[in-house]
Amino acid sequence: MCGVCGYFDISKQRKAEKNILEKMANTLIYRGPDSSGYLIKDNLGLGFRRLSLIDLEGGNQPLYNEDKTIFLVCNGEIYNYRELKKQLIQQGHKFRTNTDVEVLIHLYEEYGLDFLNKLNGQFAFVLYDSHKQQLFLARDQMGICPLFYTIVDKFLIFASEIKAILAHPLVKREVDLVGLDQILTFPGLVSPRTMFKNINSLKSGHYINIKDSQVKITEYWDLDYPKIDETKDSQPESYYIEKLQELIIQSVKYRLNADVPVGVYVSGGLDSSLIAAIVNKIHLESDIHSFSIGFTDKDICESKYREILLKKLNFIHHEICFDSHQISAGLMKAIYHSECPVKETYNTASLALSNCANSQNIKAVLTGEGADELFAGYVGYRFEELRNSNLGQNQNDYSLETILEDELRLKVWGDKNIFYEKDLYAYRETKLALYSLELNERFSEFDCLNFELINQEKLQNRHSIHQRSYLDFKLRLSDHLLADHGDRMALANSVEARYPFLDINLVEFTKEIPPFLKLNKFQEKYILKQTARDFLPTQIIDREKFAFHAPGSPYLLKQNIEYINDILSSDLLKKQGYFNPNTIENIKQQYLQDGFRLNLPFDIDLLIIPLTFGIFLQEFQMPELN
Repeated sequence: MCGVCGYFDISKQRKAEKNILEKMANTLIYRGPDSSGYLIKDNLGLGFRRLSLIDLEGGNQPLYNEDKTIFLVCNGEIYNYRELKKQLIQQGHKFRTNTDVEVLIHLYEEYGLDFLNKLNGQFAFVLYDSHKQQLFLARDQMGICPLFYTIVDKFLIFASEIKAILAHPLVKREVDLVGLDQILTFPGLVSPRTMFKNINSLKSGHYINIKDSQVKITEYWDLDYPKIDETKDSQPESYYIEKLQELIIQSVKYRLNADVPVGVYVSGGLDSSLIAAIVNKIHLESDIHSFSIGFTDKDICESKYREILLKKLNFIHHEICFDSHQISAGLMKAIYHSECPVKETYNTASLALSNCANSQNIKAVLTGEGADELFAGYVGYRFEELRNSNLGQNQNDYSLETILEDELRLKVWGDKNIFYEKDLYAYRETKLALYSLELNERFSEFDCLNFELINQEKLQNRHSIHQRSYLDFKLRLSDHLLADHGDRMALANSVEARYPFLDINLVEFTKEIPPFLKLNKFQEKYILKQTARDFLPTQIIDREKFAFHAPGSPYLLKQNIEYINDILSSDLLKKQGYFNPNTIENIKQQYLQDGFRLNLPFDIDLLIIPLTFGIFLQEFQMPELN
């Protein structure tokens, strides 16, 4: 991957300035340490930082077409570029380089804006047609590659990370309170929200088109499960197993393509283990580097399962032993790169993993995110199945709290029977206790449940497993697991993360798999487990699902670290104005008690967001509450 940035005068009156572009691009050097490139054309300025993975000598950007009327900068990979390139050459197009992303220019020439669904990849690109004076920005279907933007004084300012946008002199820094409330309520931010007011994240599967001074945002793909009354007759189980094996193997092959070594993250769980086993089968004679992280706390460490797997693999393995001291040491860097508060500390472990990969000169790694969302892998799917089986027993509950909860679910999800993570109405009281008195008075202004979160139509008349999968995709995967936890933590150390389970062909096929093959008699990821039996030991396949987590804020508090004590001090909290100092102090005292332990990830770590939000305010020099 790489880093892109730039700005465009929608009014067509002003040119970009090279020094501003350089300042923006320099904030992204770690995303692209190998080279830089710039373009000033008409009312557009583009900046680029490159992490060289394919066509190391000839793939520098910006790229352009034969007559230099179309220009491109792209962060990401086009995995099916060879097939596309072959077809385009047959259609008369001429290529200047051997890099994968050059196909985007020629696809645009051939098909206009309709070429996006021909792409199998992870990408965020900016394409400019100088003949039509048209700017086109797009993000991949899954939201793997980030793309942020804001409009200030008729300038569209955009970048791979927000810190590059903040480097533009017109952009002001202000906390988006709706974004903060999203993080408190859900697994993370939900696009288009960010933690910065008026700076947006382009949603996954969307593009921006600017022509004739008109800005239009369009969705070109979404995870659209079949309606219950449109479900096709299921095939034999063997059909789904064979097709899944074929698609996963092809996806892994695509993601091993590079002119530099590619590594693998191995946790010991089903998903990463299956990817590692397939990599081993494809490259049995190659030196593949694998990476994992272990914790000194044996209750949260999966090392015994990794050892079972690694004995069967021909890998050069690297394992990091991680403890709470390393978490506190890496937390500020993690928040700087996440560009938002987080509700768990595992981002620091992800940073350590990518740093280890970088130390071995590995520029890309394969990792297992996406399988839980596609194959009913979280414990919540089992709870949901159990809840649905007992739903009729609760029909006579007419308590006020139940009525208010039903009304809130109907408003947020379009269906009062959809439950996601927690009771929304009851949790509102927790949030109000955490927020300052001033924010309590303003709560209706930024309550994230008052703003659209997802497309409710994609939940209507769908199976409950598909409903939850869609919500996990939108609320957990794109803006958390692939963003602050994935892309940002990997690229902080100049490493690209690749996700075989998020191959577009595989994702589309999972929509055809009957729900009972995903969660079978309360067994999560049933069909994926059957698919893995040709590759993995039964001890890994049949192990109980491990809800992975890293040590939380009680561990950090008990270290008595000066900067953590300062951030959570009553004086600073009162001065900043966002959180209630008395509530935070009471929680601190509870967490500091001898023997106190959170049952993560099931208990809510109420201090981790105030702590990481405080770091966020300091790292980005954000203003106090107005």
